[in-house]
Amino acid sequence: MATSTVTEKATPEAPETADFPQATDPYRRELLAHCYRMTGSVHDAEDLVQETYLRAWRAYHGFEGRSSVRTWLYRIATNVCLTNLEARPRRPLPTGLGTSSADVGDPLDADPEIAWLEPVPDAAVLVEERDSIRLAFVAALQHLPARQRAVLILRDVLRWSAAEVADALDTTTAAVNSALQRAHAQLEARRPTQESVADDLSADQRRLLERYVEAFWRKDVDEIVSLLTREATWEMPPFTGWYRGAETIGRLIDEQCPGGCHDMPMLPTSANGQPAFGLYMRTPAGDFVPFQLQVLDLDGDRVRHVSAFFDTALFPAFGLPERLPATAGHPGAPATP
Repeated sequence: MATSTVTEKATPEAPETADFPQATDPYRRELLAHCYRMTGSVHDAEDLVQETYLRAWRAYHGFEGRSSVRTWLYRIATNVCLTNLEARPRRPLPTGLGTSSADVGDPLDADPEIAWLEPVPDAAVLVEERDSIRLAFVAALQHLPARQRAVLILRDVLRWSAAEVADALDTTTAAVNSALQRAHAQLEARRPTQESVADDLSADQRRLLERYVEAFWRKDVDEIVSLLTREATWEMPPFTGWYRGAETIGRLIDEQCPGGCHDMPMLPTSANGQPAFGLYMRTPAGDFVPFQLQVLDLDGDRVRHVSAFFDTALFPAFGLPERLPATAGHPGAPATP
């Protein structure tokens, strides 16, 4: 059996713990992305990465080097996530609740008891494969049982062999292949689109986002509608309803959004490898406070899906300020994911 350099040292305890940060810290951001895919929560993912590093530090003296440190950490993180997900409900978006699209005249019903899917800041993770972190993909993953979710991520995202996954999950290669097949079938039925996410925004898309921000600043509903695809969808957790169609979304913004002209500045950020904006709302005092975090899915030079998260506790995670002064004016600009 191979032994690592660490275990061959005469005084193992001190050198092992001293080497641990240098050996493991480079993988922290990609492990956060892994835990986020598993859980659908940026806050849970941060806690689970901390638990992964604690377990790894405690076990580091016994690491024998039969795999890379990276693979070893992923094994620990996956099993930490599986333990955490036991008996926990999945994290959905409103479009994943199995309901039909709502009418603008329907009441806006919020359900704070649902643990909703959360977006993740691009700055917090390594977004090397944008398809594997995009919001629609992570939302589809949440429909899978936890072990199927783990198998699909390890096989399709990390490109592990079936034997490596079986070893990590203490199961057989036949069980891994069966779980992967079932996961693919479920994902095909639920994934909204098969298109890949482009690495960079085109010039037309940048102009689209500039117009989008300006349209909200002026609350120009006609302009907002013109920037959406005909069958665009709009959802806004914790409200359970979701809306389909550019004209319907325009009516929703016109009739239900409390802001008026020059009341809604946006600050750019990026989430899940996609352009995103923190939308602020003017207060009676004249300044602006967080209102919703919008994550946009683009189709060419139009917006085809908006997930507008009303959880303003997300703003600090994205580096967005807690308040904008009345003199902020119109600070919005397009974000580059």
